[in-house]
This record gives sequence, structure tokens and C-alpha cells, in this order.
Amino acid sequence: MIKGIGASAGIAMGKAFIIPTWEWDFPEKMIDVTDMAYEFERLYDGIRSSKDELELIKQEIKEVVGQEQSYIFDAHLAILEDPIFMNEIQGIIERQYKGAEVAVKEVIDKFVGMFDLIDDEYMKERALDIKDVGNRLLKHLLGDLDETVPPTDYPYILVSKELTPSQLAHLDPSKVLGLVTMLGGTHSHVAIMSRAMSIPFVLGLEGKLLRPIQNGDFLIVDGQDGTVYINPDEATIERYKATKNSWLQFKESLQNIADLPPMTLDSKIIHLHANINSVKEIGQVMRNGASGVGLFRTEYLYMDRESLPSEDEQFEVYKHAAIELKGRPIVIRTLDIGGDKKLDYMPLAKEDNPFLGYRAIRISLNRTELFKTQLKAILRASTFGHVKIMYPMITSLYEVRQANALLEEAKNELRAEGRPFNAKIEVGVTIEVPAAALIADILASEVSFLSIGTNDLVQYVLAVDRMNENIAHMYDPFHPAVIRLLKHIIDSARRVGIPVGVCGELAGDIRALPIWLGFGIEELSISVHTLLQVKHRLLTSEYAKCHEVMEAVLACKTSEEIIELLAKTEQTETIRGGN
Repeated sequence: MIKGIGASAGIAMGKAFIIPTWEWDFPEKMIDVTDMAYEFERLYDGIRSSKDELELIKQEIKEVVGQEQSYIFDAHLAILEDPIFMNEIQGIIERQYKGAEVAVKEVIDKFVGMFDLIDDEYMKERALDIKDVGNRLLKHLLGDLDETVPPTDYPYILVSKELTPSQLAHLDPSKVLGLVTMLGGTHSHVAIMSRAMSIPFVLGLEGKLLRPIQNGDFLIVDGQDGTVYINPDEATIERYKATKNSWLQFKESLQNIADLPPMTLDSKIIHLHANINSVKEIGQVMRNGASGVGLFRTEYLYMDRESLPSEDEQFEVYKHAAIELKGRPIVIRTLDIGGDKKLDYMPLAKEDNPFLGYRAIRISLNRTELFKTQLKAILRASTFGHVKIMYPMITSLYEVRQANALLEEAKNELRAEGRPFNAKIEVGVTIEVPAAALIADILASEVSFLSIGTNDLVQYVLAVDRMNENIAHMYDPFHPAVIRLLKHIIDSARRVGIPVGVCGELAGDIRALPIWLGFGIEELSISVHTLLQVKHRLLTSEYAKCHEVMEAVLACKTSEEIIELLAKTEQTETIRGGN
């Protein structure tokens, strides 16, 4: 048994298929000055072909993994349009008289090597993106190449040193049982895609294998706990077959609880809301029995297009969402771009640390017309359902007051236009940076609700980039500091008398449910894909006992102690619930 890092839950069993590391081998082609125009023509043809290919992949993959994940290929398209990247290639052709493919290869190696030296997982991910795009361009420049083609006659577990989004997008998902890579991070683009495609994935096996995995080796991949078995004995195979069958039966049975009230064994209702990126997901929200939408990420409405969406266009989307939810609440988060989310038609200045830079509410408060256009669209939609507004990445009361002042301007403009809206629309903020957490009581005094964004809050509290594979083990949502800060936020909101919800991965982690119940949280906003699993845990929990669990958790000194305590709690609930 080899212990790696689980990146996508599930169990895969089958034969290994190896994708070898692709090393380019071609002579350093020199050109005559008279051939330079031809080399540039080859380069531009290759770029056009690569962009056409990426657009096609983007559309195809959107049907498989959804719009949120398809934006990955926008980043690849942006590289082909990046003037720095292209100027480097053109400069080598012009000044060194080298062929287009040689120039492309040198630039790939230069940027990849440069980014790999930076101890930042975001930059390392960009290095892999450049390598992916560069290899695509080289394939068009070099013509037909011998590629290792996965088998079509049987399903397989794909094994490679590292895997790019393009490689995964080209595979037949019905044939890919699981993924194993030597490198990578749990928040890499491939990991994100594998979770959306429900493909079990274990990564981080570099230096842990006694011998390389061979084609045809029988593997068991457990994407939950990050273990890989190579040619296991029959007893292990039978054990995992039983586990896998139980897991599949459990997943199928979850649909039976979709319409049950989301309450504990002692009748405490906990509202389970869903996070969505588009109106298309509301059908699944309703099928899974969600109490509403706790987070509508509006930035995806701004992506995959050539210009900003108009007020009327946004209004129609928000209106449709409100109507489809049939009175259930919907929290619409205002535009949250920057960091890893870009708009091609609204370029932002390059920043050393974009996650701490010009993003989210900071952009909205700077580009007020863009912000007011969105606010007016949301306000107009508020008459068609239970619509709420939420501001992202708030760090101060000043920002809340600025945003609310612009909201009042938007209301006045709608009054002047004679358009109806809910004048008493609820407004909340996300608590996702330590500054906001520490003044949660102050913020709570001027808004209607708080929503704790656990993903960013954990990484900011621990100073750990969750995209960095070198320190991924330090991204620890059960760290005592995180738990204590969560309690501070919740207690602050309770003192002021406003509701507080939780969203992000920790909200949907079934291990954490006793903590939320113990803290008195009454609303969780989670991925629609995990909603029924959380609901199943909720139905077997006792609200009254969770306060004791919470007190025990607060007394723990390490995350290991907390996780062990929660595991024991889950076992007790499973026995009590009869499952």
C-alpha cells in the first residue's frame, strides 16, 4: 500500500495505463533570413489552430464538468494571446534565426523553469498551463507525432508523472476509472476537474514507490484517504469490492431522502442551501431538496463572453433563478473577480500576489458604474422571489458603508425609472479574511446576515496557500486557531442578533457537522453534489449532544485530536441511526 494525497473521493479498481513523460526531441533548426516570413506564418498558423482547438475543448468539457471548470481553458487561451510570451518567441526567431518550434520550446523551458523556482503553487500551476499550451502549439508546428493513446477496449486507471487539463479533457470519461499522478496538488486544475467528473484521484506519489507502476498492473485507488494498492492480494481486492459496492449503493439511496425535512433526530431544523454558478444548476438544487441557494457566484455570468453583461441581461438571469426557486431564498454574491478569476475584456494589472490584491469588492467600489449596474439588476429581480445581496471579501465597516451607499443610489435610480424592487432587501457580507472575523460584531451591526467563507478564511488565518503542494498538508481547516475564530464570529453575530451561515468546503465536510450544530449554526451552504451526504449525516445526529462535542473540540490542542474526536462522534451516530 502506498500513501499519497486524496484529491477526489471514490474507489477505482482496474488495470494501470501509463502516460510517459513527453520529452520533445528535435534538431535545433536554423533558418535563413529569407525564410523568416515563412517561420512567422507557421507560428501564427499554429497559434490559430491551437486557439480553435482550445475553444472546441472548452465547449465540449463544459458539458461534462460545467461552466465553472471550463474557465480553466480561458487561461490557456490567454497564454496564446499574452504579448510577453509571444514577443519572447518572435524575438528568438528574429534575432537568433531559429525555427518556430525551437523558439517555442526555448520559451516554454524558460518560463516553466522560472515559475518552478517560485515557492507559490499559483505560479507553479501557471507553469503547468504554459507547458500544456506550449506542447499543443509544438504539436501543430511539428506535424504528426506518435502519442501514447489510451486503450478503447477496456476501462483503465491512468498513471502519469503529472497530468494537464488538456490531457484529461481528451480522455473518454467512461473509460477512466481513476487517476494517479506522482506530482500535483489537491487544488490544481486537474484535481478540480476530476472532482467535477467524479473520478477518484490520488496524487503525490513521487519518491514513495519501490518500483515504477507498469502498464497492466492491477491497482486499487482510494481517493478518499489517498491510498494506492499495486497488485494487491485477493483479500484486499474483495474487501475493496465490498466497500465500493456499499459506497455505490449508499449514493444511490441518498435520493430517497431528498424530500425529507433537514432535521436532526431531536427535530432541530438546519437549512441546507446549495452553492451554484448558473441558473442551469437550479434543477439539481430542487431535485436534491435544498432549502435554497446560499451562494450564487455571479462572476461566471461575466465570463466566457466579450463584454460586460447589461443590466437587463443580468436581471433576466436573477429573475429566472428567483422564480425557479419558488420562494426559497437565494443569496446573490456581487462580482468576485481577481485572484484566479479573470475577464479577458477587463484586463487587470499584473500583481505579485493577486489573492491579496485588487479583487472582489475592491474592484466594485472602484468601478462604481459596473457595481451599480449589477445592484440594479439584483434589485429588480427581488420582486420575483426571496432575493438577498452579499458583498465579497469585506475587510472593514467603511467598505460596507460605501457599498450600501451605492446600493441606495441604485435604488433611487430605479425609483426615478419607475421600476419596482424590494426596498427592504436583505444585505449581508462574507467573512473570509481575519480582519472581518475580528470585527464581526461591528459588521453585524450594519448588515442583515453574515456568511463565513471557509475556503479563504482558513488559508488567510494559517498563511497557507491551499494551492501549494509543498505546504498542502498545512492547509488544515480543523486547526484549533480556525475553530476558535469560527466560534468568535458566530458568537459575535449571535450577540448582535443576526443569522450567520457557513459556506465553502468545510461547510460540506460531514466530519464538521457536529461542530456547526454545537455552535448553533442553522444554515449551511454547500456544493449541490454533497448536499444529500450532509443531509444523511444530519438525519442521524442529535442536536442536544453536539454542544458537548463542541465543548470537547474547543478543549483539543491539535487538529489530530479534533479529527479523532469527530470520528468517534460519527461512529456513535451511525450506530444510533441504524446505518
